[in-house]
Amino acid sequence: MNKMDLINELHQRNLIFHITNKNKLKELIKNKYISLYCGFDPTEESLHVGHLLPLITLKRFQILGHKPIVLIGGATSLIGDPSFKTKERLLQSDKLIDKWTLKISQQVSFFLDFNCNFNSALILNNNLWFKKINILSFLRDVGKHFSINTMISREAVKQRIKRLDQGISFTEFSYNLLQAYDFFILNQKNQVSLQIGGSDQWGNISSGMHLIHKISKKEVYGLTLPLLIQSNGTKFGKTESGTIWLDSKKTTPYKFYQFWMNIEDSNVYRFLKLFTFINIDEINQREKNKYKNNQIIFDKSLLAKHITRLVHGDENLLAAERITNILFFKNIEDIKESDLEQLKKDGISAIEVYKIKDLQEALVLSSLAQSRTQAKNMIISNSISINTKKIVNKNHIINNNDKLFDKFTLLSRGKKNHCLICWKK
Repeated sequence: MNKMDLINELHQRNLIFHITNKNKLKELIKNKYISLYCGFDPTEESLHVGHLLPLITLKRFQILGHKPIVLIGGATSLIGDPSFKTKERLLQSDKLIDKWTLKISQQVSFFLDFNCNFNSALILNNNLWFKKINILSFLRDVGKHFSINTMISREAVKQRIKRLDQGISFTEFSYNLLQAYDFFILNQKNQVSLQIGGSDQWGNISSGMHLIHKISKKEVYGLTLPLLIQSNGTKFGKTESGTIWLDSKKTTPYKFYQFWMNIEDSNVYRFLKLFTFINIDEINQREKNKYKNNQIIFDKSLLAKHITRLVHGDENLLAAERITNILFFKNIEDIKESDLEQLKKDGISAIEVYKIKDLQEALVLSSLAQSRTQAKNMIISNSISINTKKIVNKNHIINNNDKLFDKFTLLSRGKKNHCLICWKK
């Protein structure tokens, strides 16, 4: 991929949902390096997998020499973006927003290069300009360029206006102008000519382009990425157990890795195009061979490996793979104490005990069996393992040899049911 092929590359990867003046933008990128930005409001303490597409897309531009800017919405997060939200966000305190802003800035720094000369990435906070602004000046200089008729006709706003139980507050309604002003300031101060975002941001991006044209008479561009919806209708990255976060303390690397390992087969090659930098011809070739020798299973693993490394780094990827190899491939030789600590946090159930009479009691306490009789039958039928080793003695007493690092015992029923016994002293 070279500079002049970027828009076509994004199309081939199905990364473009909306784009303005595609041919002009292609020509601009062909002839010069541009600055572009994407905004992230710190409405939580961590980004989640739904934010990966814009971050990776910024990286694609940077690799080809363009300058990516991440705008943290320290000011706009105090308002809350109403785009396609069924109700108004719970407003947070300035202090909490500042704390979350710092955490998200740290997360973003893993994705982009901040030390590569002229196209080094930049993180800005829109508090820089909004904390200085005068409300009367803003209404006069910015608000006068926007028609209420146009603003309420936008689908995101229209949906809320129709809801008599919720409606939309003036606070949320003003968000559109604030994001438009972000684009205007970044165009003036940082020569930003392109804003990217999810497809739900099209109205906000269009408003920014409109404001710049009205005040500065310049042409700028917008590009939105597809919002990923799962087959059950829920937003991508939402699971039965909750959101898949990029923060390893909220979603461990093992659970993050397993999220990608458990995606539907129909999404494997689409996601390889969207989320990885693997050559698109190679991905297409892999897809052609997906039913040969279980190729799709290896490719799903390839996807999980690439994204886990990108988000959590090599060391955490190796830990996630070790845990996976233990639980699914019975390979416990390389296990580390930190892996078991991670496993204790999520992935499988865990119990803390001082002492257990025997294996049958352990199975009942861990809910792998409902009674001692059932536990005994499971052991006899060769269904139970301790630390991946089959146990066939129905009267087995768990001893020190069954304890890993003198702290843990991994109890398993079959291939998919596990419990980690954590020994108290």
